[in-house]
Amino acid sequence: MTTENLKLRSDFLRYLKLQRGANANTIDAYEHDVDKLLNFLEQEGRPVVETQLEDLQTFAAQLHDIGIGPRSQCRILSGVRAFFKFMVIDGYFEQDPSELLENPVIGQHLPEYLTPEEVDRLKDSIDLSKPEGHRNRAIIEVLFSCGLRVSELVNLKWSQLFREERFLRILGKGSKERLVPISDLALHEIDNYLPWRNSLKIKPGEEDYLFLNRRGSHLTRTMVLIMLKQQAEEAGIQKTISPHTLRHSFATALLEGGADLRVIQAMLGHESIGTTEIYLHLSNQSLRQAVLEHHPRNIKDRESL
Repeated sequence: MTTENLKLRSDFLRYLKLQRGANANTIDAYEHDVDKLLNFLEQEGRPVVETQLEDLQTFAAQLHDIGIGPRSQCRILSGVRAFFKFMVIDGYFEQDPSELLENPVIGQHLPEYLTPEEVDRLKDSIDLSKPEGHRNRAIIEVLFSCGLRVSELVNLKWSQLFREERFLRILGKGSKERLVPISDLALHEIDNYLPWRNSLKIKPGEEDYLFLNRRGSHLTRTMVLIMLKQQAEEAGIQKTISPHTLRHSFATALLEGGADLRVIQAMLGHESIGTTEIYLHLSNQSLRQAVLEHHPRNIKDRESL
């Protein structure tokens, strides 16, 4: 990669961190996206500052040609757009060449979700004779009751738990803060986990983390994923389970309970309501029942009977 392109990449990553407050995972993903673009432009002999929409369309077509799926293409192009937005801000372009760049057409993907009964089965399958049993029950209940991202769960600290007020102070994507209510059941599961936690030899600097492993260190996302997959197998749940499954289950339960989509957006920490709309997957029967119960024509008809 040329010296000029290396500097542009470095400046972009610094911009993401300092001005947009992006987390390490986002920065790492964008770095890989921009590397693909810069390598492509170098192969084409096109200086970055002379990039046009046609170049980006060719780049997008190449992603398809090498077998990258539509969703991964969308993610890469999102990183590319962020890069050119930065270049406009920094004065390299007057007009953003990626502004009219289109994403590939993809079908709507509705991730798996669990019913409350399935969440209970998941928790009940845990062997409480194992040291970490109560911890795992607490993890599942906090994910389901609060709708946290797995990164938010593994970084959750005691200082973020306001017990009497019954809420969590969550630092989400882009270092944006939100307040999330926590249920009495989730607090109860945390209380059951505390005796084991208090028996651990906690590593210096890890004292404030809520969920710890046997070595006294905070958990990783991979640890939580492995635990959930094992418990799903123990519980006989055939669905593909991940931490996001419980986040999706949280949103689904709220929606089916009658919560407004804007409330769900706030609880999940979504910047755009469009992101929250992927959770609108109520069954036809649920939709039919909602129309029968709430549409004014149906209400009027019932009252006249």
